[in-house]
Parts: sequence; structure tokens; C-alpha cells
Amino acid sequence: MAPLRQEADPAEAGLDAKALERLDRHFARYVDEGRLPGFLVAVSRGGRVAHLTVYGHRDIAAGLPVEAGTLWRIYSMTKPVTSVAALLLVEEGLLCLDDPLDRHLPAFADPRVYLGGSGAEVRTRPADGPVRIRHLMTHTAGLTFAFYHTHPVDALYRRAGLQSAVLPGSDLAGTVEVYASLPLQFEPGTQWNYSVATNVLGRVVEVVSGQPLDTFCAERIFGPLGMTDAGFCVMPEQAHRLAELYGESEGGGIEPIPGLPLRGRPRFLSGSGGMVASARDIHRFMELLRRRGELDGLRLLAPETVDLMTRNHLPGGVDLRAFGSRPAHDEPGNDGVGFGLGVSVVIDPDRTTAPAGLGTYGWSGVATTTFWVDPGRDLTVQFMTQVRPKGSHTVFPELKRLVHEAVTA
Repeated sequence: MAPLRQEADPAEAGLDAKALERLDRHFARYVDEGRLPGFLVAVSRGGRVAHLTVYGHRDIAAGLPVEAGTLWRIYSMTKPVTSVAALLLVEEGLLCLDDPLDRHLPAFADPRVYLGGSGAEVRTRPADGPVRIRHLMTHTAGLTFAFYHTHPVDALYRRAGLQSAVLPGSDLAGTVEVYASLPLQFEPGTQWNYSVATNVLGRVVEVVSGQPLDTFCAERIFGPLGMTDAGFCVMPEQAHRLAELYGESEGGGIEPIPGLPLRGRPRFLSGSGGMVASARDIHRFMELLRRRGELDGLRLLAPETVDLMTRNHLPGGVDLRAFGSRPAHDEPGNDGVGFGLGVSVVIDPDRTTAPAGLGTYGWSGVATTTFWVDPGRDLTVQFMTQVRPKGSHTVFPELKRLVHEAVTA
């Protein structure tokens, strides 16, 4: 398939060309100053790409430029894809959002909740109720990440060898069994904590469908939607298009760092962060959501299912800020932002730290990739680069502000 291309004049799409030039110049400075290797940004109205810019390098040392067909590690932008996979099974009646998790993964029977202590002295109690499928999709299951250092259960994940969310040498099934052996941070459904939950959801998809996660996604999502480059590994004929991964160096610049072992099918299929995709793939996926489950005459999900996915499901209808300072890599500032089934969703635009329309939803990846859909403005945006920051990054709020300034109608 041809790479993503511009299809509409910005003015005809209600976008200010000069404001878009400011956006491009802003991030080009990041590249020129050595803070980003390169980037791709695309802004669409009504499904038509009205602004597409590539700048800088996908591989600095090799002198290879960013191109419209460059492949990107999208990390946590995998989560909405895994959520769509699960929702396909829900629509088929093979899965229910309120199913107890142990109905499909028996290792999660009789979950226990953290009560006190640390290390070998951790005390737990039986959970009042089961972990349910919807808890996985909303990150309210009580699971966590080993790389957090804010709760004694985080340390138990590290002791279990889950520093990178996967048990070394294990597959998805084996790693999820280890998750199940550890206590929950809180009673399922009562709080929000960004976690390994979508890996567990990916395993549920495998068990319920009878297919490996990558096969299911390829046959049921990527193929039907024409996401021709999307997947959990890079084939030999694609490898030359994969962008190098960088991390922030001590001196304030960037340097190459190891990325996922994408060349060759991985043993561990991460529904949380294992995908690679092109800008065209992400555009196709955003279009599926923007069009409420239909694309090019193919209906993948019912409109009501996409509406359910993109609605706030947090306990009490609160935003993420209500749960304090639990770490998460979503765009900085959780005021006014709730969480749906695999995506963040704006519930109070007056409180967000960056301009956002009511009901805007999307998600980001740790290598500074992001996408969002703004239904009120009929707007979709994606930004792709490959830098893992050491701390909070300013790219996302700046991008939102600059895009907001470009919308004229």
C-alpha cells in the first residue's frame, strides 16, 4: 500500500496554514537542537489528511530521513488495538465486560489485596470481588508495573523478575501466570493505576479466540482495515523502514538505545506495548474509531461499542487526578481527563492543561508517539518520533496547543 499522503488543502479543511507552519517550525527546532531525531505529524479533518509533515532522520548515524512510510514502535498505543480485539469478542458473545477474569484465566481465582507491610512481610486479604474484564480495560484491576517505586506491590513485581513487565525468557501465558500470583494494590474497580492489565487482556483474547494475539489482530483488525505494516514484528522486507530508537542522554541530547526485538516474531506478544506501525496504519485505525466502527464500507464494530469504548468509565465518573499522583506516561496533566476502554477521554475541557475538545480520546506511547480523535471538531491527529524521555515530556501539550491554534472552523 502507498504511504500516508496529504489529501486536502488546509484552508478547505478549516485549518490555518500559517499556524500549521508554526507547528512545523516548533518541532523542527527540537530536531535541529538535537532533542528529537526527526518526526512525522499528520492532521486530518473529516477523515482527509490536510497537513502532513516529515522532518529530520529516522536513523541519524545512517543519514536516513523520516519518510511517510517510516515504521515506528508505538509501544502503549498498542493498548487501544488490544481493546478493540477484546471488544470484537464481546460483540460475538464470547466475552462479557463483566465476566470474572478467572472464568477465562483460572490463575486469577481468589485474588488477594494488599493490606500492609513490605517485602517478605507484606500482608494481604481476600478481595471482596473478582477482577473483571472491564477492570483490565480501564486499568482499575489493581495490577501495577515493576518500574514504579511508589507502592510495596511494585517491589514484589521486581522481586518476581518483572522489571520490564515480562518474565525473562517467558511467553505471554507464562508471564500472566506470574502476574496472577502477586497481590493486587487495591480492591478491583475502586481505583485507577496504569499497569500490565492490557497484557492480561491480550492473553484473554488468546484464550477466548483460540489464536495467538498477533494472529488474531492480523486476521480480524489489520487485514480488514488495510493496516498493511502493522504487527508485532518487522518482516525482512520492512526492516529498512524501521526508525532507530533513541533515549535522552545525560547532556540533554539523544543517543541510540535498544528497542523491542521487533525483527522476528517475539516470544512475548505484548498487548500493552508490542506493536510497530506506519502513519498510514495509525490513520486507518483512527478512522475506524472516528467513523464509529466502520471504514470503507466494512463494519468492524457497532457504533454503540465504539461509543462505549470512548466514554469515561472511572469509578464515580471522576478524572485521573482524583487518584493522586500515581505514575502514568499519558500526556502530562490528568485534570479533566477520564479513561474509557483502552483510551483516555476528555470529560472537562475547562480543566485540561492543554486545549482539548469535550470527548476527545486517544493514547500515547513511551517513545513520544501519540494520537487523538476529537469528535466535536471532526479532527484526528498523530505525532510520531522515537525518543524515550527520562521524565515528563513537553511535546504532547505543546502539540495540542499548536493544533488547537490552527483550527479555524
